[in-house]
Amino acid sequence: QVQLVESGGGLVQAGGSLRLSCAASGRILRYYAVGWFRQAPGKEREFVAAIHFSGNRCNYADSVKGRFTIFRDNAKNMVYLQLNSLKFEDTVVYYCATGRSGAIATLENEYDYWGQGTQVTVSS
Repeated sequence: QVQLVESGGGLVQAGGSLRLSCAASGRILRYYAVGWFRQAPGKEREFVAAIHFSGNRCNYADSVKGRFTIFRDNAKNMVYLQLNSLKFEDTVVYYCATGRSGAIATLENEYDYWGQGTQVTVSS
């Protein structure tokens, strides 16, 4: 059974940083793309970032480009999302997900396993 567990969320002041982690069990992440999405209460889940299975290519939502960095450690079966220059509007729940293939994907239906999410709260 595939399980993804996010961690690293918390409360941070605007302008601060956090590093989110996504740990996988039951699936070898290095064969799959991994994405991060986020969802605010009452809103649809939105794409944040994704990384190719090789780790050599990434894709970011415009709203986080230049502030967030996705990277992976395939030896540890982990994927991370570094959040810098956090803004109040980054206050949402962040989810990691594994793609159905190794190719970068930005749509939810291109991902098949999801974590439970980790809350990030940015105080202004």
